[in-house]
Amino acid sequence: MNNIKNDFSIKDLENLSGIKAHTIRIWEKRYNLLKPERTDTNIRHYSIESLQKLLNVAYLNKNGFKISKIAKLKSDEIPANVREIASRGSVEHHAINAFKMSMLNFDQVLFYNTYMNLLEGYTFREIFYDVFLPLLNEIGLLWQTNTISPAHEHFLSIHIKQKILLNIEKLQNLEPKPNTKTFVLYLPENEIHDIGLLFVNYELRSRGYHTIFLGESVPMNSLSDLLGFFDEVTFISYFTVKPEEPEDIIKYIEDFKNQIIIKKSTTKLWLLGKKLATVDISGYSNSVTGFKTIKDLVKNL
Repeated sequence: MNNIKNDFSIKDLENLSGIKAHTIRIWEKRYNLLKPERTDTNIRHYSIESLQKLLNVAYLNKNGFKISKIAKLKSDEIPANVREIASRGSVEHHAINAFKMSMLNFDQVLFYNTYMNLLEGYTFREIFYDVFLPLLNEIGLLWQTNTISPAHEHFLSIHIKQKILLNIEKLQNLEPKPNTKTFVLYLPENEIHDIGLLFVNYELRSRGYHTIFLGESVPMNSLSDLLGFFDEVTFISYFTVKPEEPEDIIKYIEDFKNQIIIKKSTTKLWLLGKKLATVDISGYSNSVTGFKTIKDLVKNL
């Protein structure tokens, strides 16, 4: 395999598998499940094969296998049991592990095959909520802890984004519902994380709403141009990293009210993103609404 990263610390294994380092050490010592190499200073380090085995062991353990039983399995029996359990319908965790491996190895074929296997039993919407969202949350933590590089994160993000765009493309020829309001989706300046916003666009289009997707880093003063074209506009934005500070978020909302909403009373602003957790925007009545999740937003349609 043409791996970029093929050597892992025990902390890397903990971050990637969700199994505590202390537990990994116990499994090594008591059951000989992994055989790490050691540096001259006696620090453990692991191969990508060890990581794959640990991910499979963690999957079996989560699905009711005792570690003592897993330890007695032959090396080829562990992935065989994983495949058997996944074939019976418990596929989400297995798929997440497969996507992680595709990311670590920059393996596009593994990503594609894993996705296509999921499509045999799940809708795209189910895959996004049950697999892609949990995966993206994990990847964010892995990047923050330096377990993966920005290249890994970008590889995974662009492949997920491609799947969202592909499913949006399938909806392009559908006429919006009669007399429906218009949703304008955009990201504020210096915000580039658009996967969540893209999926919101998919959810809206699949339900027959008229949407205009402007994408990343849109200046606020350019948004008012749309008000002259449509009677009722709801702007939707996603604050993942920008605006950065709580006071910046409040200022952004106030500026939006003063520059955009004031020009047309039917205009609204809907907001999503982890940055909203740092502020209370409940006092803005119906003109500005914050949602904790995409599902919450969809319920409000």
